[in-house]
Amino acid sequence: MTAIDTPPASMPAGALAAHTDGAIKVYGSGDTEVHALRHVSVGFGKGQFTAIMGPSGSGKSTLMQCMAGLDRLSGGEAYIGDTPLSSLNDKALTLLRREKIGFIFQAFNLIPTLTARENITLPLDLAGAKGDQAWIDEVIATTGLADRATHRPNELSGGQQQRVAVARALASRPEIIFGDEPTGNLDSRTGAEILDFMRRAVRELGQTIVMVTHDPVSASYSDRVLFLADGQIVDEMADPTPDSVFDKMKSLGD
Repeated sequence: MTAIDTPPASMPAGALAAHTDGAIKVYGSGDTEVHALRHVSVGFGKGQFTAIMGPSGSGKSTLMQCMAGLDRLSGGEAYIGDTPLSSLNDKALTLLRREKIGFIFQAFNLIPTLTARENITLPLDLAGAKGDQAWIDEVIATTGLADRATHRPNELSGGQQQRVAVARALASRPEIIFGDEPTGNLDSRTGAEILDFMRRAVRELGQTIVMVTHDPVSASYSDRVLFLADGQIVDEMADPTPDSVFDKMKSLGD
């Protein structure tokens, strides 16, 4: 049995921020039935930066969306910590996403009338939570936004806006952060700065990040890369480099 086939239950208790057990996702029915995920069992360790890659239609975005509680599995189970997502109704799932999960999307999704700091604390404010102000100050400083905290989005560059989005995901100290092509709208230099900060957030601030990407250079910032094809995990790579990731993706036909 290979490492990628080892059930998450065999990993040390409490070492996982999230995991799936036999995850299945089917769209449509009959002649239009599509199996996006086929019995996927995988764990995401706490304090680890994982990239998910695969050809178009491999199931990588579906896996992330089901892990993050944005979509429901057709079978199997997804867990955030020890909580099985299928056991939660929509209200409880919304609460879990708000309290335990951070999101970074390709679009910055900032509120134009709010300052950078107000955008960063918005999820906490909506939840009626004060948050750890010392932690928020540290996140703002670490993201290099201390001198931009009172600026509104239209006064910030694209890279600064994405820094705000990353800081917003970190502000509540979630158990896990999911990123969907978080540097897709940025130039290579700015994207590298964001990825470097995400790596520092894992190594220095103890965060857990799972990122879907199609870019071998972006994936090389992670601790581990998972490769999907036809709805299954077909390989994984520790300590990736751009060349090693590119070669693997080439072999998968993307």
